[in-house]
Amino acid sequence: MTSRRLVLSRGAALVGAASTGILLPQIVRAQSNRIRVGFMLPYTGTFAQLGVAIENGVRMAIAEKGGKLGGRDIEWFKVDDESEPSKGVENANRLVQRDKVDVLIGTVHSGVQMGIQRVARESGVLNLIPNAGVHAATRALCAPNVFRTSFTNSQPTLALGKPMMDKGLKRTVWITWKYAAGDEAFEGFRDSYTKAGGTIIKELGLPFPNVEFQALLTEIASLRPDAVACFFAGGGAAKFIRDYAAAGLKDKIPLWGSGFLTEGVLDAAGPAAEGIMTTMHYADSLDTARNRQFRTAYATNFKMQPDVYAVQGYDTGLLLAQGMAAVKGDFGNKQALYQSLETQTIDSPRGKWTMSKSHNPIQDMYLRRVENKDNKVIGIAAKALADSGAGCKLA
Repeated sequence: MTSRRLVLSRGAALVGAASTGILLPQIVRAQSNRIRVGFMLPYTGTFAQLGVAIENGVRMAIAEKGGKLGGRDIEWFKVDDESEPSKGVENANRLVQRDKVDVLIGTVHSGVQMGIQRVARESGVLNLIPNAGVHAATRALCAPNVFRTSFTNSQPTLALGKPMMDKGLKRTVWITWKYAAGDEAFEGFRDSYTKAGGTIIKELGLPFPNVEFQALLTEIASLRPDAVACFFAGGGAAKFIRDYAAAGLKDKIPLWGSGFLTEGVLDAAGPAAEGIMTTMHYADSLDTARNRQFRTAYATNFKMQPDVYAVQGYDTGLLLAQGMAAVKGDFGNKQALYQSLETQTIDSPRGKWTMSKSHNPIQDMYLRRVENKDNKVIGIAAKALADSGAGCKLA
């Protein structure tokens, strides 16, 4: 077994998929038997590394399946979406109308996904979502040609309530940024925690991406809850973790959250993160043969360590490859292709998962505790957890 810490460091140079350029449309049109796959992902800015990880994962999965889709060669296209929602429709149309892609893989940012969603619904292009968790994509605005391989924003926190109650944490304060992802994460926590018998004594929020937490931490101290539950991500999550400890709360009031609280930020958060409990559909150190094999192969291929985003990209590639193989490359038979995508079982590094009627993964959620800068899996918080798919008319 190759340790995830020994293979190659996260700080290694970004290589592989990041260097691939946009192919000229006329080349593609001359190759009528080729499947045109377009990536609409962030390649610059805050989420650039996420975009690279997703593309790397997609390419690795398809390479493992022989490098073709249903026996057909692939032409690749790329657009940097810049995580800019105002350019979502325009960028999606560049791939769909200019480059004539058959498949659009994207994206990370939920606001940008809403632009892709509009184009996908209007054009009928197959859209595979490798990250963005916005509810509408597989709820009210679901579509036969849109499939997600990641999560909804409320899925991780839908697994949070029962483990907290099992620990006797009956009175909780919730805190997050006040924006769509925070609101949707709260929905999952509220539903699971109150169903388990818990009481949310206060909801606290601050505008995104504000990181001035001190006044709210003072309020938490005065409320003296049994625990705090939250949704934060990225640099803001690291600062919240540090500020929580600096306010003297770490050893008095246990901190729980959606797995994104501690995903990719443990070095930045430092010792303050130790002991934090989260729920998530993956952990780097998941101790299975499948995950060890994936991590070794990814590190060998790309000279960097995979993360949850790489896994989601990898699963996107698996879904596409398996779906196309099932219809023997007949992309024109959309009904058969969509039925195939709906019925696949994905043998993922996160564990096997299937697709819900609204086209969102039905997957296990793991209970994780931060130990020595690692999100250690200590159990399964929820088996085969599905999003409600509320408002979706596909089922």
